[in-house]
Amino acid sequence: MPLPPLFGHDGVKKRLAGAVAAGRLPQALLFEGPRGVGKQRLALWLAQCLVCESEVACGECRACRLVAALQHPDVHWFVPLELSKKGADADKQVELVAEALAEEMTARREQPMYQAPGGLASHGIAAVRLLLRRLSLTPAMGPRKVFIVGDADRLVPQRGMEDAANALLKALEEPPADSVIVLTTADPEALLPTVMSRVVRVRVARVADSVVTDFAQQVLAITAKAELSERVSSAGGCIGRLLATTGDSGAAMRRADELLQAGRKGTATPYALALSQMPFQARGGFTEMLDALAGRLRTKAMTGGETQKLVEAIAHVMDARDLAQGNVNPQLVTAVLAEDLAGVERG
Repeated sequence: MPLPPLFGHDGVKKRLAGAVAAGRLPQALLFEGPRGVGKQRLALWLAQCLVCESEVACGECRACRLVAALQHPDVHWFVPLELSKKGADADKQVELVAEALAEEMTARREQPMYQAPGGLASHGIAAVRLLLRRLSLTPAMGPRKVFIVGDADRLVPQRGMEDAANALLKALEEPPADSVIVLTTADPEALLPTVMSRVVRVRVARVADSVVTDFAQQVLAITAKAELSERVSSAGGCIGRLLATTGDSGAAMRRADELLQAGRKGTATPYALALSQMPFQARGGFTEMLDALAGRLRTKAMTGGETQKLVEAIAHVMDARDLAQGNVNPQLVTAVLAEDLAGVERG
């Protein structure tokens, strides 16, 4: 099953297409924007621009169709993985990553509207070694190779674990002339400064609600007015959030709602919720829960909530998110955040 069309982002698409046509596209790019806004889908569209056999991303030629089917041999999409097996040596680890990545791409071909990666998934050193091996190869079909590293913040799953990110630095600084590398992230602050200094940043903004509505109707076949309105409002300009109803993303949103509700209840409730908090990896499911919570608060602010209180609440969530970037206890951070949110509710 091919990928659904790219909805929205007309301005950034025009700029990227113009850079490709003029031969001025940087070889190392960072697409940054809110989670679920379509950064990786945009990167795949850019890959079509770069390998297209006729016009820029015509969508009809063999190369464009292969990209949409996730089968183009010169387009390499790396996503965070959680390996079930460990290799005995470096070469075996690279082999296991290649197998796991192939399985993931097969799953995405069968179900292209995928969920966010699990909390323990990351880009390990073996994944970067695999990327570097493929980077050294000659293109199989066309003049270029394209490498997409989705959720690039997972190159550094926690502070003190920078090996994978450091291994990528040389490739970002001097990619082969026939290659373009596109990183994507919802959290640029989680990337190493040395990585940031080697990429050209491209901001991918939220799309209009009308664009989200079009996707919901045309791709997801949501027609009931009440459901459509609720889903579009919750998405907050990020089409990917329409899909966050099950799996890790759905769990993060449910957890965020529980934390909001706890602030309105008795004093023991927030602490009971904190104690039940799973010890998520700092930049995994716990951070996703905080992102979902911030999204919920922003939606409330946009729909007429008490702005000052909601601004305070969002600030507390962002403080908690900063703490989550270190090797901290998620239960402790949740307890402090729950108390802060309860104070905002009572204030």
